[in-house]
Amino acid sequence: MASGPPLSPLPLADAAPVPGNQLAETPLPAPRPMAPLVDSHCHLIFRNFDDDLDAVSARWREAGVTALVHACVEPAEIPAIRALADRFPELRYAVGVHPLDSGHWQSDTVAVLRQAAQADRRVVAIGELGLDLFRQSNLEEQLQMLRPQLDLALELDLPVIIHCRDAAEPMLVELRSRGASGRCPGGVMHCWGGTPAEMEAFLALGFYISFSGTVTFLKAEATHQCARQVPADRYLVETDCPFLAPVPRRGKRNEPAYVLSVAERVAELRGESLEQVARASTTNAHRLFRLSNDVV
Repeated sequence: MASGPPLSPLPLADAAPVPGNQLAETPLPAPRPMAPLVDSHCHLIFRNFDDDLDAVSARWREAGVTALVHACVEPAEIPAIRALADRFPELRYAVGVHPLDSGHWQSDTVAVLRQAAQADRRVVAIGELGLDLFRQSNLEEQLQMLRPQLDLALELDLPVIIHCRDAAEPMLVELRSRGASGRCPGGVMHCWGGTPAEMEAFLALGFYISFSGTVTFLKAEATHQCARQVPADRYLVETDCPFLAPVPRRGKRNEPAYVLSVAERVAELRGESLEQVARASTTNAHRLFRLSNDVV
């Protein structure tokens, strides 16, 4: 758990415990890839980044991370995320409401998200949105938040960042229904933890699959198999920091530089070089989020 509260409430559905303000204690993994990396999903507005965010940014640059996509879980976070984008030119961000944040859903939320996305070209996605039946069972309430955000992504021609935990079946029902009528936006299944069969179903709908630190966990066998099977042009890598630090830092605060460990493990599982995985995942992230270096 972060030391002190976040700048705004963030559900911990993806989280392994993050003790105290534990900073980096070991050097970054080597070797650094020749190709740049993209951390396609991070959260940097937590208080446990307050004291050393400049050092954190130096480490991600040293690790070869040239772009980051900051996720959003509810509208009150947007000003703080925007300020981070002002501070770090390589950062882009999403706007959205997490499925466990129903208490922040209001009658004007879609209008707020629309305005935020249209006001800043650095907004590259809607999310993170989705379904989570691991911590809550309010499926209908979550669908009532999910559907208008999917509609907004279509309206603004933006991809979606989908959180899906213990909810693959209802998520596929929703997305397939939309796909049949041409109303399904593109996007990414973030922090992938599903089965190979579920992955194939989301791939068939046009979605990308994003691997986080969980792919380094010894017992994450289904995730390992997904990393082996996913097409080279359909996967991303992420940290979901400050949660889910990869081995050997599991249980400590995660940070964007550690996406290098994720890429290394994906390379091992695929029998490829780190360079190949860095190049493929970065190319895919740039394609999905339409990343560029000239957005100010």
